[in-house]
Amino acid sequence: MPPRKAPTARQRRLGTELRKMRERAGYNIAEGAEIVGTDRTTISNTESARFGVSPERVRTWANAYHCPDAAYVDALADMAAERITGWWEEYRNELVNRALDLAELEHHAAGIRSIQLMHVPGLLQTEDYIRALYAGAVPTPSPARLRRRLSHRLKRRDVLDRENPPACTFLIHEAALRMTYGGVEVARSQLDHLLKESERDNVTIRAIPFAAGGFPNPGSSTQYVYGVVPQLDTVQTDTPSGSAFLDAETPLANWRAVLDRTEECSLDPDKSREFIRTIAQQL
Repeated sequence: MPPRKAPTARQRRLGTELRKMRERAGYNIAEGAEIVGTDRTTISNTESARFGVSPERVRTWANAYHCPDAAYVDALADMAAERITGWWEEYRNELVNRALDLAELEHHAAGIRSIQLMHVPGLLQTEDYIRALYAGAVPTPSPARLRRRLSHRLKRRDVLDRENPPACTFLIHEAALRMTYGGVEVARSQLDHLLKESERDNVTIRAIPFAAGGFPNPGSSTQYVYGVVPQLDTVQTDTPSGSAFLDAETPLANWRAVLDRTEECSLDPDKSREFIRTIAQQL
């Protein structure tokens, strides 16, 4: 296969998982190449996603590496078989790659859990709310760039309407619910939208009131995105320079614990809806 110019996050993840599979089997690159009957360059280029890989080769390598997890191997083979370009590719060279990576991650999610501290989750934002958020960005985007960012953010929401949508749990702090981005009317409309979205079968919204006190890792908004098998889970965190993506076993386990403990601090869905209604009335 010809080398890729810009592998996507999902293609890079496939390469990373092939590397992890080899390393779990106890082989270095040279040993792995000998075991699967290829050369070191092919192994290196495939694991770094510079080259693509066929589903058949994924299964051959998994067999050579004695990987015992059939569901995991099937998931990797399915990733290798993907050939359809996602909708987010139309924004390449216009938006930063991490914005496209996030859309791709959400598109393939089996489930999503998130903690939002200062704004409502991107998948639940209204158009006016999004405009208000970008109006405060530094540097302020040009009108043309704003239109593309807005279009991209709105298309991300389609994942909630797809066939077999991911089960989503959104933990939203009271601070985010009370922030009046764009003014009181925009904020009220956004809260009304949250209440409407909370009626979806696949969406659970839980509020974290100030009265709950402290909770684990309150410093960043975070999404935990479940893959079709646990090994393909990913954590996305917001940083001042954009999104960061984590997929190593230790941070995944730690973030699951953070989400579990934070959910314990939150109100149940019914009480959360009443809490949101009260805040909307107080604005």
